[in-house]
Amino acid sequence: MTNFLTTGFSGPTVCRLTGVTYRQLDYWARTQLVTPSITPAQGSGSKRTYSYSDVLEVKVIKSLLNSGVSLSRARQAVECLRNSLGADLASSSLVMSDAGSVLARDDGDLVDLLRGGQGVFNIVPLANVVAELSTTIREDQRSTSEKEHRSA
Repeated sequence: MTNFLTTGFSGPTVCRLTGVTYRQLDYWARTQLVTPSITPAQGSGSKRTYSYSDVLEVKVIKSLLNSGVSLSRARQAVECLRNSLGADLASSSLVMSDAGSVLARDDGDLVDLLRGGQGVFNIVPLANVVAELSTTIREDQRSTSEKEHRSA
């Protein structure tokens, strides 16, 4: 089975793995919320290829949207996560408030992502997002492999 950390993912595969529609993914790419880091679009009909990190960002955004966070706040949170270099998403939680966002790590460190912080608006444990995406990718690879085996 392919190591999904080094594999590229097509747009339709990203949609299947994360639960976003192709229209959402296309909009997010055009507005540079999540751009494919392996192969960006180069005109009409070109195919984008996303890295595991890109897919994880899509999954985090989808989780934020599902928990009631607006797209503009999700955009802000993802930019903060990108800027928090070395952040291990699997051992972190994103704490969002009206004034900003904080990345809480399992070692007790808090990283003020937007230099704000008043009432907590939402807490998203990112370990669940990482684990769910990893499981979905493995299941998708297994299913694809079985289909290829049956057609051979």
